[in-house]
Amino acid sequence: MKTMIVAMLALMLALAAPIAQDGSPGVWAPFEVFVGTWEGDEQATFGRGRGERTYRFILGHQYLLSENRSTFEPQEGVPAGDTHEDWTLFSFDAARQTFIARQFNIEGFVNQFSLDDLSTLPGLMRFTLQHSENAPDGLTGSLTIEMVSADEFLERFEIRWPDNQDPMVIRNHWRRVVR
Repeated sequence: MKTMIVAMLALMLALAAPIAQDGSPGVWAPFEVFVGTWEGDEQATFGRGRGERTYRFILGHQYLLSENRSTFEPQEGVPAGDTHEDWTLFSFDAARQTFIARQFNIEGFVNQFSLDDLSTLPGLMRFTLQHSENAPDGLTGSLTIEMVSADEFLERFEIRWPDNQDPMVIRNHWRRVVR
């Protein structure tokens, strides 16, 4: 049993070694542009809002954390207004050679996305929903990020509930505030 555990640990370290050598892996180069503080205009299926977001590397530069807060003032689609918060944790899956985004939402949903093969880093990143905790089976979705410049990007978040033909779409236009 000990031999199997040691072998599994050795395999995990071997897979992680190319990524974690010096704490600043080259694999993260396409994501470095996001580090900092951003403000955004948001247009959702249910109304307009404003967002604030920060990106930073955590845990020895192994993960990129995005902390987001969006506020939608009272309007036709959201008469009481709404404040949405989420954290998105980006990681690199060495075995699959792709990036994963795990989005933890204040509503209790945890969405897991994987980077599509058709993405052209860093200009266009398209993540496809793989799984959503605490959501109905059959939920589909995507997260698309298009870089406009080093200080500006567009984002489209789309979720389609299994019993609804019309997706919920949120379009964001983010501008850097602090690098």
